[in-house]
Amino acid sequence: MTPDFPGAGPAAVALTASRFAGRVAVVTGASRGIGLAVAARLVAEGARVVVTGRHRQPLDDAVATLGGPEVALGVAGHADDEKHQRATIAAATERFGPVDVLVANAGINPAHGPLLDLPEGAGRKILDVNVLGTLSWVRAVCRSGLHDRGGAVVLLGSVAGLRPAPGIGMYGVSKAAVAQLAAQLAVELAPAVRVNAVAPAVVRTRFARALYEGREDQVAAAYPLGRLGEPEDVAAAVTFLASPDAAWITGQTLVVDGGLTVTGGPG
Repeated sequence: MTPDFPGAGPAAVALTASRFAGRVAVVTGASRGIGLAVAARLVAEGARVVVTGRHRQPLDDAVATLGGPEVALGVAGHADDEKHQRATIAAATERFGPVDVLVANAGINPAHGPLLDLPEGAGRKILDVNVLGTLSWVRAVCRSGLHDRGGAVVLLGSVAGLRPAPGIGMYGVSKAAVAQLAAQLAVELAPAVRVNAVAPAVVRTRFARALYEGREDQVAAAYPLGRLGEPEDVAAAVTFLASPDAAWITGQTLVVDGGLTVTGGPG
């Protein structure tokens, strides 16, 4: 039986349940939204997955959703805490074995408005979590042996990092840095580890709801494909880049945006 992911557009996505057989993955920021959809896709394709988030109960719920402790483990902590990162990788190794795949999805955007009005503390926190935190996750998993064994890393960027995004400027700056991180790390970690990024436009998640809530039809009208993204749309792109199907792809940022950036329309 090949499971389907609901809400991923007009056509259901059939899974082979084999691309990640025997693989162990860590997905950060995965108690809900895009991260949980990525973890679900990985499990459906044979992986065992460790998911992270700030709070224990949502992670417990996520593990249950993913199929229970035989295939999933939740580790709570702050994404930019290096002790949490090391503990997560140690827990993954102890429960399932060495980590083969890292999906660095955790990110924050605590401020909205013009860059000149951005509180300095909020700006620093965005960069600490979205850029330096992402880098330190990659460093931690490589130090655990990924650089020797080989594997794949996928970073979560955003179309806000590819062009100006009114109201979320520092978030966009941080995601531009994530795209550059993917390119730089791809060179430094080759040939053993492939590093790529995915840059979604607006996806229907709680994290992004301020960008579309109460005006979804109006926002979606700017997209040639006529709708906002679903978490499963992004999960499909992430798992492709992490899989053997992308064995000759590294250092790239894959835009997943329903055609938005092609038209130049408002995000």
